[in-house]
Amino acid sequence: MTQLIPIGADHAGFQLKSAVIAYLQTKGYEVKDYGCYSEESIDYADYGHPVATHVENNPGIFGIVICGSGNGINMTVNKHQGIRGALCWTPEIAVLAREHNDANILTLPARFITEAAALEMVDAFFATAFEGGRHQKRIEKIPVC
Repeated sequence: MTQLIPIGADHAGFQLKSAVIAYLQTKGYEVKDYGCYSEESIDYADYGHPVATHVENNPGIFGIVICGSGNGINMTVNKHQGIRGALCWTPEIAVLAREHNDANILTLPARFITEAAALEMVDAFFATAFEGGRHQKRIEKIPVC
């Protein structure tokens, strides 16, 4: 069975999102594209919330969100209790986000990274397992009850 990857971006992330989708498809992933679908100015929250909801409703899958700085869309997805979105700018940060934080959404800052770096981060994020152990108790303290 092919894993479905939800992805969303604002207008600043549109081009990078298109490249990431094409890359994921070459690796055999099915992609659910929540938009946006052009470089016309839009609001990142309209595209972050559907990705976060998709990941919340399907435990064990990863999502990807992209905006210009990564900050706005990352803040949006992290409003969801079941989400641990990680704003990453290097593959090493992506690995640590998975190992130590059990991140389930990779956030990319389109205006500050290259396409090649983004694809490296996707690979690193998807290939890295959560370490658990001492990190588990820390992530259990994240949700606000």
